[in-house]
Amino acid sequence: MRVGSLWLGPPWEQAPEDAVAVVVDPGRAFGTGAHPTTRLCLELLEAERRTSVLDVGCGSGVLAIAAAKLGFAPVVAVDSAPEAVDATRRNAAANGVDIEVARVNALEQELPAAGVALANIELAAVQQLAHRLDAQRLISSGYVAIDEPELASWTSVGRR
Repeated sequence: MRVGSLWLGPPWEQAPEDAVAVVVDPGRAFGTGAHPTTRLCLELLEAERRTSVLDVGCGSGVLAIAAAKLGFAPVVAVDSAPEAVDATRRNAAANGVDIEVARVNALEQELPAAGVALANIELAAVQQLAHRLDAQRLISSGYVAIDEPELASWTSVGRR
């Protein structure tokens, strides 16, 4: 699947030569990169200034790996599910990218500062998480189009 300069797909498919390939085997974790909310995050991420990234609720690591391949650094990916952490580590290694991956309860534990935070998670979690983030920008998705996040201390600059 193509998203801008990125191509996302399983290990058994061949990426086009002109694409930045993100190869993903989700294992038991959530996320192959095919979901519309993931594609939206990737489109917005690709337009961002290259800086540090925090991927909260990383699933299989699609967004974090794409960020690293696009030149963002450092990249930190966190999730509360052990299978997600394992899948992200495996996929990062398979893609040859250096990202820090940790099992973290993002609603209770301290999170690292980042230039861009990514949260492709349900709306209630985004709303609980937003005030805990030390980030200049937040790209959030994972909820239906009619839901409008209420994020105190954040200014919305766009919506797709």
